[in-house]
Amino acid sequence: MQFDLTDDQREIQELARRFTADRITPHAGEWDEKHIFPRPTIKAAADLGFAAIYVSEESGGIALGRLEAALIMEAMAYGCPSTSAFISIHNMASWMIDRFGSASVKAKYLPDLVTMDRLASYCLTEPGSGSDAAALKTRAVRDGDDYIVTGTKQFISGAGENEVYVAMVRTGPDTPEGQGPKGISALVIEKGMPGVSFGAQEKKLGWHSQPTAQVIFDNVRVPAENLVGAEGEGFRIAMMGLDGGRLNIGACSLGGAQRCLDEAIRYTKDRQQFGKPIADFQNTQFTLADMATELEAARALLYIAAAKVTAGAPDRTRFAAMAKRLATDTGSAVVDRALQLHGGYGYLQDYPIERFWRDLRVHSILEGTNQVMRMIVGRDLTRQ
Repeated sequence: MQFDLTDDQREIQELARRFTADRITPHAGEWDEKHIFPRPTIKAAADLGFAAIYVSEESGGIALGRLEAALIMEAMAYGCPSTSAFISIHNMASWMIDRFGSASVKAKYLPDLVTMDRLASYCLTEPGSGSDAAALKTRAVRDGDDYIVTGTKQFISGAGENEVYVAMVRTGPDTPEGQGPKGISALVIEKGMPGVSFGAQEKKLGWHSQPTAQVIFDNVRVPAENLVGAEGEGFRIAMMGLDGGRLNIGACSLGGAQRCLDEAIRYTKDRQQFGKPIADFQNTQFTLADMATELEAARALLYIAAAKVTAGAPDRTRFAAMAKRLATDTGSAVVDRALQLHGGYGYLQDYPIERFWRDLRVHSILEGTNQVMRMIVGRDLTRQ
């Protein structure tokens, strides 16, 4: 078991930290306030390989493991969790194409995804199927060398802005098995295909630096060669993608929470009350100590889970769920206490704490709610 980072991992972490300090942190407040999608900054991340972190070298990626990906996401979330999470989603979609796509699909899409000349979305959730993801209704009917796709995807990051959509669709027959997980397939659908449209941009509590909307498929003709994996494998592929996605969103919570802990330490050492810095009060020190301790514990579990996912360990899905649940809950709790330590100033947009408080709140909902994470862990434990 690895209990410390290797020299190469530290170099990757430092590279991501420098990029964040130069290109993300100075601008994140403006992106949030003005709802700016920072495409040039995201494109710049691709120049460092951050658009294809675990895409194979044969396909142009940098072929790193899930721990290295977590280090990158954590570092970028220190500046902006919303932007880091967007890059994570692009990586997940690109990995699915690289890992399960045919040679023709990989050749068609990966060169532009690796450079982020085109951006990719992951499309699983629908208006009527959130946690019950296998109940999705979007239908793909085979018609010669194509599929005709009809349905709506909900809460899609990058909707309307991204060019590529890896969508889970129902190809199975109208039978109990065909209507379950084994009736789901994955297709790559392009923004410019006739019949693809988008809903209005959602008005969100946080994640203001990335677009979120419905993706609507109205009799979209998609080449059958755009199938990712075989028919009926889409749900399994989607769940495998989520193992890594859950690690990354947990890492985004760790990075955001670390930023707020650092901000709280600076603020409490500077803020004077009753004739001395509030950091001198034992209550403040106890609060900071608990924040740091809980954050390190969540980080350790997430790093272990990342190593398990990279290694393909039998318990990788359980550990990814455990790590996602703990990191996102802990991250939000740490940020909430950082806001409290700032008092009324923490509630103002003049300080970054409230932005992180808003951005991290959704992390316990997406990539599988934390209640579903408990369900995954509990089922795995009682199955043994």
